[in-house]
Formats: sequence, structure tokens, C-alpha cells
Amino acid sequence: MIEHLATSLPAGTAGGADGDRPPPARLAFDRHTWKEIAHLLANFPASLLGFVYVSTMLFVGVGLTVTVIGLPLLAAGLLGARQLGKLERARARALLGVRVEEPSPLPLHGGGGFFPQLWMALKDPVGWRAVLYDFMRLPWGVVTFVITLTSLFVLWPVLPFIARGLANADRAMVRALLSPSDELERRIAELESDRGVVVDTAAADLRRIERDLHDGAQARLVNLAMGLGLAKEKLLEDPDAAAAMVDEAHGEVKLALQELRDLARGIHPAVLTDRGLDAALSSVASRCTVPVRVAVDLAERPAPAIEGIAYFTVSELLQNVSKHSGARSASVEVWRSSDRLLIQVGDDGRGGARLDAGTGMKGLADRLSAVDGLFVVDSPEGGPTAITAELPWRDRTAADAATGTSDAGHARRTSGTR
Repeated sequence: MIEHLATSLPAGTAGGADGDRPPPARLAFDRHTWKEIAHLLANFPASLLGFVYVSTMLFVGVGLTVTVIGLPLLAAGLLGARQLGKLERARARALLGVRVEEPSPLPLHGGGGFFPQLWMALKDPVGWRAVLYDFMRLPWGVVTFVITLTSLFVLWPVLPFIARGLANADRAMVRALLSPSDELERRIAELESDRGVVVDTAAADLRRIERDLHDGAQARLVNLAMGLGLAKEKLLEDPDAAAAMVDEAHGEVKLALQELRDLARGIHPAVLTDRGLDAALSSVASRCTVPVRVAVDLAERPAPAIEGIAYFTVSELLQNVSKHSGARSASVEVWRSSDRLLIQVGDDGRGGARLDAGTGMKGLADRLSAVDGLFVVDSPEGGPTAITAELPWRDRTAADAATGTSDAGHARRTSGTR
């Protein structure tokens, strides 16, 4: 069992708070001292390069904002500043031992359109902090270069202490400006991009529902109305024909009701609302073409939205098992780990499942990512396949209180409509 997929250290703490701290300075010139001296001497050319780049980028980008190319140039410049920040983190890691996490990359691929992606790049906090870092570094780079170079010839005995003091200031600057501020900031850009995916998915679902209603139940109900109209006309002159038409209309009613039930199940199945994931997933498993073992270990129910996402995730994965896996058996396991809901769907089929294989898994991964979830596919060629999904738990009571859709309230509102 996977206990928790989404484990991460707080930003800037990789290796521990003391893992990137050098030993105390002393009169001896050890390898830490020589690395610090090399870093301080390299400060001037590195800071000069960064200052020239960000100054040119801002001057050209801001100056051309009155034209159509100004903002795209500024956005591209900020992406370049991100890369300079990456180089500075690598230099600090190699020479100063500063280990800070890399910021999450901007999700500038996929849907969303040109202008949302442009706006995302323009307001990138990582890029702007890298610009500030490069602006501050030029005077500091000149100072550290001059002091270190002078000390090599004049203050040689105390140079280790001077280098340590200057290098500690560099360490503080890198941690303050070139590391992610917190985990929330690392997720903002991804969640904003995923919001567009969710909107597109919701629109596609609405179009599917409209198409199913138009081509299915609505067409049957129109035929039913026409058939009953003809039966009414023939009722007196040809009762036997009218009775046959009524029988045919009765069959149409049954088919229309079945199509409406199937459509409602596709939107949100009643068994999920009434009885929870265990019963709903067992119902889905019974429709799979291979035997499915279902094990749901939940002492309480998660928020309704999370239940719905979990249900449709398992439903689509079992459809893939039926259509593509060639499996003899499958399994569904659901359990809670801390504040996360874990789902694992496995089969003994041929394997080879991938996110880009056109089986809907990329859409599932996008949907889970939009709610801060994870989706992991382990499917080597030849099998077996194990797909793990992780969702935030989100307390059901709090969610019901916020939306006014508690089970008791739902029962009271619907008791008179059955």
C-alpha cells in the first residue's frame, strides 16, 4: 500500500536546516574556504551578466508595451530571469553548499490560450524575485570581488574569516530571493492553469448531456407524443390498432426512462449519494467485463465533490480495463491516509497503459490535479497494471455545512417528491 504520495519538505529545507552550513571558519585554508573565495571572486562577472540582462529586458520590454510585442518580450525576459536564477542556485549549491528547492515550473503548455498564459508569465513571482536578485547583486558583486581580491594579498591570515562573513551574506540572499517562499506559492500557477482545464471539461460534459438528451430521451418522447396522438385518432374507428399503438408507446416510455436513468447515473449516481463509495463502486464493478474485487476501508465519508471525483475516476479506469487491458481479473482498493483519500485500481492484463495513450487517463490526471490530487500510472509492458489516485479528504460535515446539502436536509427536501 502506498501510505502517502504527496510528501515534500518545506521549501528551502532540503537536507535539513544545518545540512548546508559549513564548519566554523578558522585560520586554515580548507576546501570550504577555497570554495567560498572562488564564489566571491566569481560574483562580479556573474552579477554583471545578470544586471545587464535584466536591465535590457526591462528597458526593452517596458518601453515596447505600447506595441503588440512589448508584453510578450517582457514575459520572455522573465522566463529568462528564471533561468539565471537557476544558474545562481546551482553556483550557490556547488560553491556555498546552499541546498534550496527548485521552484515549480510555469505550466505554459496545454490549454488556456495565449493571453492567459501570457498573464501567468507576467505575474510570475519567481521571475520577479530573480530580477530583484540580479539588480541587487551588481554593487554587492563589486564589493565582494574587491574585498576578496585585496585580502588575498593584504589580509591573507584573516581571509578565511572575511570570506566566511561575505559568503554567509550570499547564502542569506540566495535563500531569501531564489527559493520558493512556501508550498502554497509552488502550487498557485499549476492550480490556475488547471482551473482552465476544469472549465473546458465542464463545458464538454454539458455538451455531452445536451447531445444525449437531444438524441436519446427527447427524441423518444417526441415519438411517444406522436404515437399517442395517432392512437387517440384511431381509438373509435380502429380500437385494435389504437391498442397496439398504446403498447408501442408504453415500450417507448420504458426505453426513455432507462435512458434518463443512465444519463442521471452519468451525472451523479443516486447510489453514491444515498450509500457512499462502497456501494457505488461495487455497482460499477458489477458492470465490468472481468471479475473485480472491491475493498473500501473508510470509517466515514469524504466531501461529496471528492466522492464524485473518486467514483468517476474508478468508473473510467474500469472501463479501460474492460476495453483495453485483456485482463482476467481486476481490483479496486480505497482507503484513507491522514487527510488524503487513496485509490488503487489494478489488473493482471497486458499492461502498457500511459497518460498519453489516448485512453482518457490524461483527462483523469488533469481533473485530479485541479483539486490538488495526484495520478500515478505503473503499467509495464506485459503487466500487471497498478494505477494510484490520491485526493484531498476534505471533511464531509464542513462541506455539507458550506453547501447546505447534508444527507438529512437532502432527505427532507426529496421525501415529498418520490
